[in-house]
Amino acid sequence: MNSSSFLLKKYNVPGPRYTSYPTVPYWSDTPTEIQWINSISKALDESEQQGIGAALYIHIPFCESLCTYCGCNTRITRNHNVSGSYVTTLLKEWALYVSRLNRKITVSEIHLGGGTPTFLTPEELALLVRGILILANTSNVIDFSIEADPRVTKPQHLQKLYELGFKRLSLGIQDFDLAVQEIVRRVQSEELVQKITTQARSIGFNSINYDLIYGLPLQTLNSIEKTIQAVRRLRPDRIAFYAYAHVPWIKPGQRRFTEADLPSGDEKRALYELGRKMLEQDGYHEIGMDHFALETDGLWEAARTQKLHRNFMGYTTKQVAPLIGLGVSAIGDAWSVFSQNEKLIETYQARVEKGEIPIFRGHVLSHEDEVLRRHILNLMTRLETNWALEGEFIDHLQTIQERLSELESDGLVQFEGKVCRVTEKGRPFLRNVCMAFDARLIARAPTTQIFSKTI
Repeated sequence: MNSSSFLLKKYNVPGPRYTSYPTVPYWSDTPTEIQWINSISKALDESEQQGIGAALYIHIPFCESLCTYCGCNTRITRNHNVSGSYVTTLLKEWALYVSRLNRKITVSEIHLGGGTPTFLTPEELALLVRGILILANTSNVIDFSIEADPRVTKPQHLQKLYELGFKRLSLGIQDFDLAVQEIVRRVQSEELVQKITTQARSIGFNSINYDLIYGLPLQTLNSIEKTIQAVRRLRPDRIAFYAYAHVPWIKPGQRRFTEADLPSGDEKRALYELGRKMLEQDGYHEIGMDHFALETDGLWEAARTQKLHRNFMGYTTKQVAPLIGLGVSAIGDAWSVFSQNEKLIETYQARVEKGEIPIFRGHVLSHEDEVLRRHILNLMTRLETNWALEGEFIDHLQTIQERLSELESDGLVQFEGKVCRVTEKGRPFLRNVCMAFDARLIARAPTTQIFSKTI
């Protein structure tokens, strides 16, 4: 067994993806509505002083069909009549925030995610966005982005979105191999994706992202090679190349296939390494974990100038706080407090109708949480962290080098005083490095598997 294969087997264990810290399974102190609103107000004051404002994440859960790899909160329906009342509820929820905060909220970012945001008609998208903006101040820097399914996105969607101020588009691709597409129920041709990409660029979108997934059932080196060749022909500005998270105990739709259909740990990593090599040969730079960007894209500049941030949507070009989540299951982040909305559409809508901020769960961070959050974020965005600064050292860090000793021996991390640095060899094991900083995971390891494998 070669060294690389040995390390992949050794460290391929269940672990969090660290889009937040503490990770959602360890949230234990749900904020009251007053605590949540106060935390947003404080974060907004600080953000507005810097001339920025808040970010909004708006969750549209509807999809016409189920993609069996998906881990998102979705509602599968072909009945488009449901979207009108949902948009009405979103605007009522936004009005509740404006009322509770007693101010027009300065907004600098809006991101529409799902589900399938383009399940909404162009008119419904306009009603939603204009309804948000009429109760908001807009900052000097406006960044509007949307996730879209090429199979249901029409030129009318793109034109209306551009008129509303959207310049960034993220397309769910996953894989171009037909056998893989059929088993995960996501069949879409290169020609279709090329058409949507070309239309978006001709209208004026200046940043297009493709979401790809490696480790899907029936994927092979040959199929990944063909997929990346297609991506290189279409040349999006940035790429999210995610590891498939097989969690059928959470997402029953994944039971359509078995682990026997999935690439093994070694095979799965080989898919990524081939994709990474091909993308880098074509001018894409690896950003943090699982992301790539051309030098002309803002994500590369953010990484180069150490302004890169990571949140529940992945990597972003800057940190904007607060992040207010609107819609069913949407997560908000005021840095010191997390809040997630009700996860069932009917319950979410009923609570908003009652005039309640529909908090389902959340977490008020302790001082230790905040310190460790900064270190894990540093590792995820800069591949190093330093606790020599005042206020950055807590008891948990006293044994951090001991907990990372095996990874250090294996050449995956290096220590220089109170600086921990992930080596190039250690990049595939970034989640494992962060696990050593995760005090809550160490104190209470799960008795059943709740996380996907790290590799």
